[in-house]
Amino acid sequence: MWRLWVMSNPPARWVEEYFLELCEAAMYKLGLIIGLLVSVVPGWAETAVEDLVPAPAPDQAVTQALTDKMNAVGEVSRDQWKGWNRVDLNPARLRLNSSTAMVVDQATGELVFGKNADQKIPIASITKLVTAMVILDAKLALDERIEITKNDRDRLRGSRSRLRPGQVFARGELLQLALLASENRAAAALGRSFPGGKSAFVKAMNEKAAQLGLRHTRFSDPTGLNSNNVSTARELVKMVQAAYEYPFIRDASTAPSMRVTTGKARRAMKFGNTNRLVRNDNWHIGLSKTGYISDSGYCLVMQVEISNRPLIVVLLDSWGKQSRIGDAKRLRKWLEKAVEEQSA
Repeated sequence: MWRLWVMSNPPARWVEEYFLELCEAAMYKLGLIIGLLVSVVPGWAETAVEDLVPAPAPDQAVTQALTDKMNAVGEVSRDQWKGWNRVDLNPARLRLNSSTAMVVDQATGELVFGKNADQKIPIASITKLVTAMVILDAKLALDERIEITKNDRDRLRGSRSRLRPGQVFARGELLQLALLASENRAAAALGRSFPGGKSAFVKAMNEKAAQLGLRHTRFSDPTGLNSNNVSTARELVKMVQAAYEYPFIRDASTAPSMRVTTGKARRAMKFGNTNRLVRNDNWHIGLSKTGYISDSGYCLVMQVEISNRPLIVVLLDSWGKQSRIGDAKRLRKWLEKAVEEQSA
């Protein structure tokens, strides 16, 4: 009888949204099953894009300062840590679905693992780390209210968003949503509301990349939906290290979930982190960002502690929604086993 009543009476908005949330949950579980099935088969897809514009010259002073800071962090641990060169890291034991990857010891700068690390590919929503740095560098008021508009819709790929035109959020909330839930309309609104608009924001993003010495990194939009947003695994290591210096980015990107309220009724909406590892107490993650568009494959970058070592992990162009998580687990198991064997 209830079903017949629903069919003859248009459902209220909350019923519609609840139904959509149920559908999303079902699709997520289906993705988990498919991801588990394909994660055991390594992906060998290679993606390359052509250079778009001449690379800007890096700011040598900023680049050197970042390098010095990385080295300074390692001064404390070098007396106790003999170095990864003392550990038998046999790459043949590690098979990743990600076509390009890089792992670096954050404290010492040592290369732990690399795979096609200089291959330039689209980076999807990893872009939002630079979006966040530009907003925070500009010191814009995080409590300023910003309205979502039709201009914030994704007209390139048609991706779905729970943020509706007319809803108003604080800039800080939009920044959290962009980092934690990878909300594209939130990132688009941040770029649109930047002084000078989207074009000025994208210019600031590319200037930030140049400042960090990222010679092969380019940005065309603040969301990562544009496949012209490109970088390499090697340069993303530097990007993650730079982003790690921002407490807001560390906190927002690793929160398991967040709630925002909107509208006159102050209806609460809950958003979950796109990296489910942050909800696992066995993982000690200091920064996280996921990304996906069809051109980039599934991507994941993290600052994470494994075997009591702070690492920066970059996994790009993995096939299968959960395969990047599988790669992270395989990487951790590989490192922990190697350190254990070295200590025996």
